[in-house]
Amino acid sequence: MASTIPDPLPRSQDAAVTPPASDRPGRIEAHGIDHIPDSERHGHPRELFSVWAAANVNYLSLVIGGALVLMGLSLWQAIAVTVVGNLFWLLTGLLATSGPAAGAPSEVITRAVYGVLGNRVNNAVGGWLVSVCYFALNLAAAATAAFALVEKTGMTATTPVKVAVIVIIAALTLVISVYGHGLIIKLYLPITLVLAGAFTVVAFAVLRHADFSYTPAARVTGVDLWALLLAGTTMVASGPLSYTTSADFSRYLPRTASKKAIIGWTALGAFVPSIVVGSLGAFAATAVDMTDPQTALQEILPGWFVPVFLLALVLGTIAINALTAYSAGLALQAVGLRIRRSVSVLFDGAVAIALTLYGLLVSNFLDTVSNALQVITVLIGPLMAIYATDVLLRRCRYDGVALSDETPGGPFWYTAGVNVAGASALVVGVTTAALCVNTVYTGPVAAALGGIDLSLPVGMGVSAALYALLMRNDRTVLAARAAV
Repeated sequence: MASTIPDPLPRSQDAAVTPPASDRPGRIEAHGIDHIPDSERHGHPRELFSVWAAANVNYLSLVIGGALVLMGLSLWQAIAVTVVGNLFWLLTGLLATSGPAAGAPSEVITRAVYGVLGNRVNNAVGGWLVSVCYFALNLAAAATAAFALVEKTGMTATTPVKVAVIVIIAALTLVISVYGHGLIIKLYLPITLVLAGAFTVVAFAVLRHADFSYTPAARVTGVDLWALLLAGTTMVASGPLSYTTSADFSRYLPRTASKKAIIGWTALGAFVPSIVVGSLGAFAATAVDMTDPQTALQEILPGWFVPVFLLALVLGTIAINALTAYSAGLALQAVGLRIRRSVSVLFDGAVAIALTLYGLLVSNFLDTVSNALQVITVLIGPLMAIYATDVLLRRCRYDGVALSDETPGGPFWYTAGVNVAGASALVVGVTTAALCVNTVYTGPVAAALGGIDLSLPVGMGVSAALYALLMRNDRTVLAARAAV
């Protein structure tokens, strides 16, 4: 393995802001999981703010905010949980720094963590499957708003109509994902501004009716309270923890881009709207029944604004799902399927549509959201912790060309294509988290603690500590730390 990382090519100031032909907004993105050369790097870290802001003004955040109150928390407990859970966006920002360092997406960078073949399994489960599940959950959330919009036109939202609505929303989402990075960067600033304006009106309406001193009739205390607080935090944190793919959207930035700026703009862009929208859901739950949010909110919103609000919910979900589908497409390529990124995105969309139809037409939506977000954290918590630990161990120094080498003689082949340290840390982390979980089933640790679910902190802590211990003398880590 090369012991140094090549210096970026000399480039003009204009080159830093002008997208190359391979990443123009009006063209289908040319790159997939291949390395982005320095000559094609462009943009500024501040562009990441609108990418993450637009993606986090969405219906699912509103639903989760209301669900925290429905679970039995007081208003201010729900707000506190919303803030704490969204602090995990800092880890998403940290992971984003690896994109410009390697000129590669997260799906390739994690070869350094799991090995070339081990990373294919990681991408199949932790990348593709998780992304498609989130696509389906968000699509289901948008669809419920769109169904209400259809009803306002005088049509009945029959099953065929619902299916058509879901397909249309998914198609709009997939257009953005297929065109890719350049279009995402171009579109997401105006989308952010439109959504900010819509949710400003929502905020005024909700805060006029909210009960700022709300506490549940049957106040929860002691162990039961701690169990609720941790369950709520896990549910909120599942959003940022699912984005182990943040390098996908930063990898076109110049290698010399400020790491602090990348972390800051990514985390801030996601944190602010997530807090605002989640809190609005909690405030609304003190005034209306948020078991059916889109219907309940119509009681307190101005009549003329309801269609605008429903459209904003759909637009916000399209924004977040375009990112999710984009990453799912890269994950499918990284699994080893030799297909174009655009084709893989369309395949992912078809799977997500099928899952959405099940989630909306067969199961209870709120229960599905709560259980899925909490259970999936058993996996994505350790995945995030291990990746973040690797970034810190290597001082965010990644050789993108070496990471593209999938041959047995490559530096990240490790042992039979698997990095035993990464695989062991993940298995142990997920196992310990599963013992502590209390969602669709109760693990033995949670049972012994009276139902308190420690799966998030335990899973992340154990996996990060074990990975750091096992990789401290790894030759690729030592080479990265010595690189200049």
